[in-house]
Amino acid sequence: MRIAITGSIATDHLMTYKGRFADSLVVDQLDKIALSFLVEDLEIRRGGVAANIAFGMANLGQQPILVGAAGADFVEYRSWLERHGVDCESVHISETRHTARFVCTTDDHMAQIATFYAGAMSEAREIELGPVATRVGGLDLVVIGSNDPEAMLRHTQECRTRKIPFAADPSQQLAFMDGESIRELIDGATFLFTNEYEAALTEQKTGWSAEAIAERVQTRVITKGKDGAVITTRGEQPIDVKVANEVRKADPTGVGDAFRAGFLTGLACDLGHERSAQIGSMLATYVVETVGTQEYELGRRRFLERFAEGYGHEACAEIEAHITCPRP
Repeated sequence: MRIAITGSIATDHLMTYKGRFADSLVVDQLDKIALSFLVEDLEIRRGGVAANIAFGMANLGQQPILVGAAGADFVEYRSWLERHGVDCESVHISETRHTARFVCTTDDHMAQIATFYAGAMSEAREIELGPVATRVGGLDLVVIGSNDPEAMLRHTQECRTRKIPFAADPSQQLAFMDGESIRELIDGATFLFTNEYEAALTEQKTGWSAEAIAERVQTRVITKGKDGAVITTRGEQPIDVKVANEVRKADPTGVGDAFRAGFLTGLACDLGHERSAQIGSMLATYVVETVGTQEYELGRRRFLERFAEGYGHEACAEIEAHITCPRP
């Protein structure tokens, strides 16, 4: 199954605040907010929604096709991704802009304050999916991840024109897009990925109820943090999947991307939605246990052991042949 992952490619600048943001907020003064938080550490990591998802899939043995825009400073990052099995031939390189930057501070309660510099990402709207499909021999699914809004709309429209199934994953861009644009993004999607808050925001901005969205989207996947995920497919009973057991909490950045990477891996292996979500939940624990979205080390043997501990040996037996991590 050939899956193209469109979306942001970025560098993450991650900081941790020893305290709680909420303690510094004065509710009746939020319109005059001016805050500064002193942090003691700075981690500069590789990131971006599309790159994170592609990296996760490649670590599970897939060969995802990364489609996005980056700057001339992408050279080392590209080498890293290709070394881990990501196809980067369809990444557009800007001649004038730097690769996007994500700057995020996380407090002791896992609340986050973030800023995103688009940079080269704004040129993603220039990318045509047709040549990508021709190069790889056709596309079975295109993930429309958080990206330049015009690029997201263009990719969605092209998928409809070319009759390529697509998965809508607007995530952070939901806050900036209007209802009409969001309706355009999700209408007719094979999959719609959101977390709980994004699900509510989608309904609020589009004016569509959950039932109305269910009529327009084949399968809706909503992640719910510590409460797992729920997968709703038109005409079928909802599937609830619990989170996998984690060793420790280090940083939640990129957890949603890892879930999507695991879920898409399950789809690529023709596994059902329940097993796909379980793979996603398992991979997500690796990310929350490390600082950085691509800093985890995934070994096949240990991954399967942890999967069996979380979801049972019968479930593990169903996925075992499909998890072909490069590391044993």
